Amino acid sequence: MADKVLDAILRGTSDANILFAGVRNLLLRLGFQERIKGSHHIFWKDGVAEIVNLQPKGSKAKPYQVKQVRAILLKYKLGDIPDAKV
Repeated sequence: MADKVLDAILRGTSDANILFAGVRNLLLRLGFQERIKGSHHIFWKDGVAEIVNLQPKGSKAKPYQVKQVRAILLKYKLGDIPDAKV
């Protein structure tokens, strides 16, 4: 089953309408580790050079941060999550 959040991020047509919790859960399911400092959620993963820094804007993720997540997913070919429900 295709993951709705993953599909929305990879489609790139509605970056401003993606829920912060959905992006956060997706990264955690992909094996990223998380550290929270204030409103900053910092994610890292072995084998991924970039560090992802997310901040919520209300209940949504910031569009430019969704774009950064998409670039990392594509660069490292992440996102093969069988039957993941975020």
